[in-house]
Amino acid sequence: MGRKTMGAVSSNLILTLYEEGSLIFSAQDVKRITGSEGKYLYSFIHQLIKRELILRLKPGKYFIIPQEIGRESRFIGNWYTVAREIANSPSYYISLYSAMDLHNMITHPLLKIYITSPKQERKKIRTIVNVQFEFIFQKKDKIWGIQDIWITNTEKVRVSDLERTILDCLIKPKYAGGILEIAKGVWIQREKIDYEKLLDYIERLDICVAAKRLGYIFEILQIGGDLRVELRKFLNDKYYLLDPTLPKTSTFKNNWKLIANIDPEELLKAIQT
Repeated sequence: MGRKTMGAVSSNLILTLYEEGSLIFSAQDVKRITGSEGKYLYSFIHQLIKRELILRLKPGKYFIIPQEIGRESRFIGNWYTVAREIANSPSYYISLYSAMDLHNMITHPLLKIYITSPKQERKKIRTIVNVQFEFIFQKKDKIWGIQDIWITNTEKVRVSDLERTILDCLIKPKYAGGILEIAKGVWIQREKIDYEKLLDYIERLDICVAAKRLGYIFEILQIGGDLRVELRKFLNDKYYLLDPTLPKTSTFKNNWKLIANIDPEELLKAIQT
């Protein structure tokens, strides 16, 4: 439904909310802008929902459905505010591939948003308009390395910082587009990575597979300096698959005790595209 089919009151409400930068709003906002009260207020909101102009996110919170979705990317930041509103815990954070997006590690738009939370979600995937929100469980004591970032002029969300994002993605490559995509992101932000913090995080997480995958990537890309040496202390006798999203059709020799199913040349080509 296009904007031209709205009535005067609906149109004024939507335009005012846009001007205020309030794509997520409350019933009180509707009352303030339209003057509607009581049962008329909620009847009006119900009609907006029925006409697919707004969406109920949770009790008392609504979202303007972008009518231009698919043609204009300026709304993507607001999907992250939606993620914040539907998160089932204040300890949530935007994670994995979505965090890569927020840290400018990828060059294409996403229509799936990952939300990590210490609270188990009965329905792990929720679709709003044509955007999927997937909930990933994480124990509360493992939620650290998080920062607040501005995603619009008026809205902030919680997201894993750059270093935690890299490690989360290396632990769960299937939620980050695979190792090639992660390597491209690391390459793009190689000058912004705090390598001392990254080592501290690896020691704190103590997950060998992340250290091995990171070492493999760093060695091929010839970055990381002294950190590559430090990563060797995490080598153990267990062999992990480099990229579990790809078949183990062939493997390549390496010093990281990985079942390396990505040709180093392929990885180098990936960062050039």
